[in-house]
Amino acid sequence: MSDQKIPSKHYQKLSQKFPQVLAAVENLGTTVRDAGPIDKKTSELIQLAVAAASQSTGSVHSHTRRALEAGATEEEIYHSLLLLVSTIGFPKVAAALSWISDTVDNR
Repeated sequence: MSDQKIPSKHYQKLSQKFPQVLAAVENLGTTVRDAGPIDKKTSELIQLAVAAASQSTGSVHSHTRRALEAGATEEEIYHSLLLLVSTIGFPKVAAALSWISDTVDNR
């Protein structure tokens, strides 16, 4: 996790309760991202799409913030989810788009 981000209260509670587990999760994420040629922006857009597909509100918020920090435009973020309509269906995409809007509108 970047030093610039303020973790959610839930994440902070998990970190306090399970510090070794959260450290391992963070290390795994860094290791996986650094293991290949995909740039950070693209990586965040991929992870955002998967978060949307799994209907993980917190992950959609987190990866939206991270994608913006990595240089993604709002248009790229929204488009990365519109691409999922034929795969996961419009209702799931519409829900995830609203979660993106929460994050974009609050920055």
